[in-house]
Amino acid sequence: MVGLAFAGAFAYWVVNLFAGLLVVSFQSRVAFGVGAVVLALGALGGGALLISRRKPWARGLGLGLMIGWALASIATAGLCTGINPELYS
Repeated sequence: MVGLAFAGAFAYWVVNLFAGLLVVSFQSRVAFGVGAVVLALGALGGGALLISRRKPWARGLGLGLMIGWALASIATAGLCTGINPELYS
């Protein structure tokens, strides 16, 4: 389960990289907002759905997605997850 948590966190960072590049290419505040909501719902909502399946592999991946989102938010001060208010001013 621990290995799958690391895999889920890594998967989130990969998805975050591509989503971030896509959002930055639009260069609008609306795109940043939509990207932030999609990333949060994908990581937190998808993680919660995987955890609710009650299978060991799903629980590990779900926790990994949530941990990946949290670490990305903390490590980048919210810039990579879109929760930094400076992006919208």
